[in-house]
Amino acid sequence: MSTDPVLRSIDDEVATVTLNRPDVRNALAEDTAVALADAFGEIEDSDARCVVVEGAGEAFCAGGDIEAMIEGVAGDHPVAERIELIRSAINGAIKAVHDCRLPVVAAIDGAAYGAGAGLALACDVQLASPDAKIGFGFRRVGLAIDSGVSYFLPRLVGPNKAKELVFTGELLDADTARELGIFTRLFEGDAFEEGVDNVVADIAAGPTVALTQAKRLLDRGTELSFEQALDREVTAQGIAFTTDDHEEGATAFMEQRDPEFEGR
Repeated sequence: MSTDPVLRSIDDEVATVTLNRPDVRNALAEDTAVALADAFGEIEDSDARCVVVEGAGEAFCAGGDIEAMIEGVAGDHPVAERIELIRSAINGAIKAVHDCRLPVVAAIDGAAYGAGAGLALACDVQLASPDAKIGFGFRRVGLAIDSGVSYFLPRLVGPNKAKELVFTGELLDADTARELGIFTRLFEGDAFEEGVDNVVADIAAGPTVALTQAKRLLDRGTELSFEQALDREVTAQGIAFTTDDHEEGATAFMEQRDPEFEGR
């Protein structure tokens, strides 16, 4: 088995990125965070049309590097050095995931905690198994929040509920996270792997250029005025109009058949 902290593969135009440190529950240590950002950089230049992020073993990602925190408390790492770790490595990884032009799916089978919860929310779609859990319990180690949680969480659950989840550090089970809209879909029983595969295959088979434009519009929509959003939509449609997939989609619609998109 590979000892690389992050594994990357591409199959049938789906890129799979696996956090590969099950011995530490895939904690987002510096080497893992840097490798995660690097993996997404490589995917940007590939022929992938969708990305799946998963964790090896029993956790998705159980937060930050506790050993590094202990060393910091002991004085082995200055505060400035610890801040730089967050700014460059962890934030770099979260930004790489969030900024990826392709649709990114989090396959959450186990705990997503702290920075791992931020990573899950940085993805576009969160698919969960019955064993999935998510929590924003930075308070447990006497810390505020990072990894984009202050950006993602209020947008999903509203500011007051976000504060409650952060203040209490409650670990949410899969059903509760689904009810709050943190998990977009929950697959019951043994249906998780098949369910993820089906959703990912559906996304990957879509009109890739149009979906990447739609992703950009949705990510920025809450920060724009109504008129600005309309203008951005017109620009995006102008790009989509020139694609082979638009021609195929329109033709298939008129011929009353399913379109066969090629991603261009």
